[in-house]
This record gives sequence, C-alpha cells and structure tokens, in this order.
Amino acid sequence: MTRIVRREQIEAVLPTLDLLPAMEQAFVAWSSGRAVVPPVGEMLFSQPPGEVHLKYGYVHGDLYYVVKIASGFYQNPALGLPSSNGLMLLFSQATGELVAVLLDEGMLTDQRTAAAGAVAAKYFAPEEIALIGMIGTGIQAELQLRHLLSVTGCRDVLVWGRGAVQFDALRQRLADTTYRLRFAENPAQVARSCQLIVTTTPATVPLLDELAPGTHVTAVGSDTAEKQELSPALLAQADVVAVDSRAQAASRGEVFRAVSAGALNMASVIELGEVIGGSSPGRTHAGQITVVDLTGVATQDIAIATAIYRSVTHAD
Repeated sequence: MTRIVRREQIEAVLPTLDLLPAMEQAFVAWSSGRAVVPPVGEMLFSQPPGEVHLKYGYVHGDLYYVVKIASGFYQNPALGLPSSNGLMLLFSQATGELVAVLLDEGMLTDQRTAAAGAVAAKYFAPEEIALIGMIGTGIQAELQLRHLLSVTGCRDVLVWGRGAVQFDALRQRLADTTYRLRFAENPAQVARSCQLIVTTTPATVPLLDELAPGTHVTAVGSDTAEKQELSPALLAQADVVAVDSRAQAASRGEVFRAVSAGALNMASVIELGEVIGGSSPGRTHAGQITVVDLTGVATQDIAIATAIYRSVTHAD
C-alpha cells in the first residue's frame, strides 16, 4: 500500500536527520557515474511569473527511484502564500510500485538546496571567515544560514535583499540563532567585505561583478537558463569553478551563462562530487577565488526523500 506522508510528519522527523553527509553522498553518486538522471523537465510561466521543475532519477543499488515536482511562483507572498510548492514520489526500483507520496509542499527541495550550500562551503570556503555575505532575504537565505551553523564559526552576516522590511523579517526568523545580521547598501558592498557569499535570488541580471581575492561564492538562485546572479566576468576571474552537474550546467545556471558569453571554458569546470570524492582538489590555497554553481541534482532529492521515508517508517 502506498504511504502518504504529510508535511507535519516530515517536519517532525527532519530535525533528526543529518543532511550534510546525505548530500555529500548524493553528489559523489552523481559524479562517480552511479546515478541515472535524465534531463530536467521544466515549465516556465509569465502571467504570473513562475516555474515548475521535474527532476527524477535513481542510483544503482538503491531501493528506490524518485520523481519530484517543485514549483516557484514569486508573486505568491503578496497573496499570503509561500513561493515554493511541490511533492516527491518514491517508487520501488525492484517492482515500480509507488511506495510513498511525500507531500512536503516544496520544503524538502528548500532543505536539500540549503544543505548542499553548506557542503559547498565546507569544501571551498576559506578557513578564515570574518563576515558571511547573503544575497537575498527569503526562505532559502534563512535555511542557508541555518545549515552554515555547522560549517563555520562565523556569526556576522552582511545581507543585501529587496528592502528593509524583508531584511527585518529574515532577522526575526533567525532570532533563535547567534547570528548578527546587518543590511548592506548594495551587492557590491557584500562582494568587497565578505569571504563567504551565498546568492539565493531569482535574478535575471547579474548582481555580483567581481570579488576580492580569497572569496568563495555559492550560487543557488540561478537554476534555469534565464536566471543569473553572477556576471560572466566574475566566473572568468575565479581560480576554481565547480558545479553539481556539468550535464545540467550545459543548459542552465551561472556556468551556462558564462560559457555562452565566452568567458569560461566548460573543460575547466569541476564537479562538487569530484572534490568530495577526492578526484579533484577544489581550493588549494587561501588566496583563491572559488565559485560553486548549484542547479540541483536529482540525486539530492533521492537522498532526502529516502531519508525522510525511512525516518517516518522507523518512528511508527
């Protein structure tokens, strides 16, 4: 019988999971060739602006395969609705049986994206971080900071976003942490001042143009061909550029835009899973500029969906 797992059940078990190792394993599974992940399915809307992504795949030897539907409609907050929604479907690899429907309403996509950002910082950020930079003030900005708590001891954050109201809301949501947040005048101030920067917006024009030596940027907002938070010149400036999936980076994200502009050669781009697995070095000295461009790989969805299902089942 197919199990229906509702959001409140997912929220109950989520704090018991250590998502960073699960994301590390997901990236290694992809980069080592153990996963089958077809191209992303996508629908883009203009009236109102929104998008729907379909991601699916399996890892050889796992019990399950996963199909995920995730949406983002960015005018929803004005209607009192969250911008994200979606669900995950867990199927048996042995029989094709639908084992579980995870009615997470997009929460698991948000969580696995934030955990992936923390993994990127773990492997690429410089050891000395005096100030974290956050571009964006939404739920992903909040979750990125929450997951970074276990990766860096830095608690000072410079935030740039849509305005003071959104910044105050972010600060209130993080009141239970030890972070000290202040608002930046513009993205350039973040680029000049911070050693670890995370970009989380659906921008379609670059927000960051250049970086100081030793800076690391994790870019998670640009997951379609139209979005862009980093200029091609910034990626050309970087000493190391990594992606979660070169296959996906060929058609979406920051690397796609930089390669299309002739500022970057895809042959020089490494994968995060290669660094975690030890086949690529990643950052090799403190003065390097590094960029990790995350467009979201289905192996992440497989990992988090499987972990939630097992935890819910174990809790019975």
